[in-house]
Amino acid sequence: MRLGRVASPDGVAFVSIEGDGGDATAKEIAEHPFGSPTFTGRSWPLADVRLLAPILASKVICIGKNYAAHAAEMGGEAPVDPVIFLKPNTSIVGPHAPIILPPSSSQVDYEGELAVVIGRPCKDVPAAKAAEVILGYTVANDVTARDQQRHDGQWTRGKGYDTFCPLGPWIETAIDPADLEIATEVDGEVRQRSRTSLFLHDIPKIIEWISAVMTLLPGDVILTGTPEGVGPLRAGQNVSVTVEGIGTLTNPVATKR
Repeated sequence: MRLGRVASPDGVAFVSIEGDGGDATAKEIAEHPFGSPTFTGRSWPLADVRLLAPILASKVICIGKNYAAHAAEMGGEAPVDPVIFLKPNTSIVGPHAPIILPPSSSQVDYEGELAVVIGRPCKDVPAAKAAEVILGYTVANDVTARDQQRHDGQWTRGKGYDTFCPLGPWIETAIDPADLEIATEVDGEVRQRSRTSLFLHDIPKIIEWISAVMTLLPGDVILTGTPEGVGPLRAGQNVSVTVEGIGTLTNPVATKR
């Protein structure tokens, strides 16, 4: 199932997206998409609604340097254990919403990633049972003010600006994330291309590690790390992240007005 969130003529709603291309339809879900969703009976052609970020997380937990080649391009060793940090939920935006470049930064980078969406409250989840707590997977861009990340030595400011966590276009609930291609394009030029099979720490281990530290809630989002090829964005560009079997997340880049 593809789960999304849309702005329709009748308001904001969670939906199940059925069909492809011009024939795709958004079927309204009653209340929330967790558990076994029920439907209101209302639906709209997908072309007639606006896709929003597919989930509003209580928190976004991120894994740093989860590809060896990215760790190398950042000038460090690959970490033995997962490195976690947080992005505020106010950084989340949906497809086609602009990434706003803060005037205080001279280098804002894209980081295309696979994102995991949690489906139920959980704590101390063994890796062997991680699949039981996952709602599905979506596409993310861990936008980063790289100069501020380097200057501060910790990552909250550089990762935490409003619009610095595009998510979408929807959540795919029926996919094996073990070996998916991930690619990032800027104005149609491929800048990143890798596969999730190259993770240093796989998703079950990541969930075990994070849930030993903090309780995960329904809708919480885990960003699994970016491959090599990160680089700067400029106002007027469009950045697209594609994860095989899920879809493409595209956002324009703009300066703050």
